[in-house]
Amino acid sequence: MNNSDRLFITLQHIIPQHLLSRMVLRLTRVRTPWVKNTLISKFVQQFKPDVLEAAQPVLSYASFNEFFTRTLRAGVRPVDSDPQTLVSPVDGTVSQIGRLDGSRLLQAKGHSFTLEALLADVSAAERFRDGNFATLYLAPYNYHRIHMPIAGTLREAWFVPGKLFSVNAVTAAAVPGLFARNERVVCLFEPGFAMILVGALFVGSIATVWHGDITPHSPRRLTQLPPDSTPLQKGAEMGRFNMGSTVILLTPPGYADWLPGFAPGSRIRMGEALARIR
Repeated sequence: MNNSDRLFITLQHIIPQHLLSRMVLRLTRVRTPWVKNTLISKFVQQFKPDVLEAAQPVLSYASFNEFFTRTLRAGVRPVDSDPQTLVSPVDGTVSQIGRLDGSRLLQAKGHSFTLEALLADVSAAERFRDGNFATLYLAPYNYHRIHMPIAGTLREAWFVPGKLFSVNAVTAAAVPGLFARNERVVCLFEPGFAMILVGALFVGSIATVWHGDITPHSPRRLTQLPPDSTPLQKGAEMGRFNMGSTVILLTPPGYADWLPGFAPGSRIRMGEALARIR
């Protein structure tokens, strides 16, 4: 780790993470034309998202956040139609992928964490013991809506309070138990898979189609969220990050196998086949 990385990690431990993230939330929702247009233009210049995929011209969005969580043009993210495939719920990069070692998930070289810590629920953790996991990182330039990897119904959901460290590769390699320390939203689905939406520094909020904006959450304590009996089809939108973060996808033992070729650093797009259902 170089000196700039060490400084970045040190600053994250001492800055007021939640206060700064709330300030970003307010700024990204400003609708004053010159403010939101400046934010959008500077962001496009620095991070170079593929604006040609956006459903409308970038400066036509009413706020930076509406641009950041933009929908895409029809057809640019085809969803694999094979009923035996599980698709990626997001555009992003594979941080880690593989099989759980009992209840332990690999975070980065030299770091792992447990399902019990991640889910904050021992009985839920038991369902996924020795199953499979994929940690998918969304960079600032990625599309930031989250979709269903297969058809399913939300059976349980809860908010877990925590820190707001960055979730990039540098922080993942340096902060033990990162994904089990950051605030997150756990969603359990029938037929048995789970998605954990992990918050991060400057993530203004995590939202789902059922609950709206869940974070910032007050008070910051473990909170059950209402389930929903309406089934969502494979590829349907289920949530979004208002600024970038990470999704952890869990499947129970014996349910599916990751397709060959995916490894840490692999790029993936929403709708692309990620696993084969047994």
